[in-house]
Amino acid sequence: MHNDVSLDEIKWDQNGLAPAIVQDAESKQVLCLAYVNCESLALSIKEGETWFWSRSRKRLWHKGETSGNTQSIREIWYDCDSDTLLMLVDPAGPACHTGATSCFYRRLAHSD
Repeated sequence: MHNDVSLDEIKWDQNGLAPAIVQDAESKQVLCLAYVNCESLALSIKEGETWFWSRSRKRLWHKGETSGNTQSIREIWYDCDSDTLLMLVDPAGPACHTGATSCFYRRLAHSD
């Protein structure tokens, strides 16, 4: 079942943000978790590349603006509660600022 949602139906948190899981459209590897606000999501849709809200810098952030590692959006999905987004992308390089393909490259230690 596919149901489209408009921007005004997204349930933003108290800071006007929603988490966005970014996933490689081909490999299905999760690349990162970032946050979007209404403006960054609208820019992402309009320009076809990921735009986020940087919580640390408190400003809009175009992924790849300094590194060149942009993410072209294929599809944007939302969850059943309309409060989390899934962005399927074609990355033009590593997602992580460390140079790793994904921001999820470290495993939490566990006991047997």
